Amino acid sequence: MTHPSSLTPHPFRALVASRSFGPNCPNAVQRLVASGVELVANPWGRAPSEEELAGVIGDFDILISGTEPVTARVLDAAPKLKIIAKHGVGFDNIDLAAAKTRGIPVAIAGGAITDSVADMAMALLLACARQIPQGDRAVREGRWPRIVGVELRDKTLGIVGLGQIGRAVAVRAKAFGMRLVAHDVFRDERFAQEHDVRYLPLDDLLAESDFVTLHAPVTDESRRMINAETLALMKPTAYLINTARGELVDEAALVQALRERRIAGAACDVFAQEPPGDHPLLALDNFIAAPHSAGQTYDGLRKLGEVTVDNILRVLNGQAPVYRVA
Repeated sequence: MTHPSSLTPHPFRALVASRSFGPNCPNAVQRLVASGVELVANPWGRAPSEEELAGVIGDFDILISGTEPVTARVLDAAPKLKIIAKHGVGFDNIDLAAAKTRGIPVAIAGGAITDSVADMAMALLLACARQIPQGDRAVREGRWPRIVGVELRDKTLGIVGLGQIGRAVAVRAKAFGMRLVAHDVFRDERFAQEHDVRYLPLDDLLAESDFVTLHAPVTDESRRMINAETLALMKPTAYLINTARGELVDEAALVQALRERRIAGAACDVFAQEPPGDHPLLALDNFIAAPHSAGQTYDGLRKLGEVTVDNILRVLNGQAPVYRVA
């Protein structure tokens, strides 16, 4: 990939803001290049700010988006932009209304990291159940504690958001012998019947579950859906797992609930601010942290690249992207 200072003429030019696009999907990159697309690498080495992105986006036809803020101001500076192709499945960093108003399609890499994220959710669930990080830390410190965990069989897993990832988690959890309950505004009754999933209101799910795993998108309704009031509904023996978005959780309320042992523990791959710095959650022995890595597998990144490129090429060929969200 080139950089803004070394541009050469091409029919189409793409700014690769996502730092994970490219190295793990060489075939996808080659497909774009063969189609006449010049890929310009992220020159910042991090997610650019709104001001930085607005300063360069006017030269590009395509934005391969990561976590950078794609705001109305950025889009106003992008008269040539033909598509915002998200190299991922979350799109809360993109102003969808502004994109729609300007006629710029926004597409996500739907389904590409479903298995990767579902695997991570189960890994964090198991880490909570058996206190694996705590045991590892103890041994490294020269201690040999007797750590007592819990089995998964016959425990109730509450899945908040039964979309593609939530369903993949359900299949995995059922193999462990867990009971499944779910909450979602859109019900997949066929899947629920086939996999013995009971739909419940959120409050009832929280009260009944031994483990709660979040797989909902961030909306005005879901933002901070896990807060002091809803945490108070959970069992003192229950665990919370979040591999979706940090904004779903009121982190201050979670800190308080964990400190007071009102729930047994939590594991988060996502935070409201990333990286979280010296967040008080990180000082708690009943909290497990991960660096937003649920989708970061070689398999998932390869599939992300392929679906992202599929969306771009469809738009350049006058077709609608498959996973359009705006």
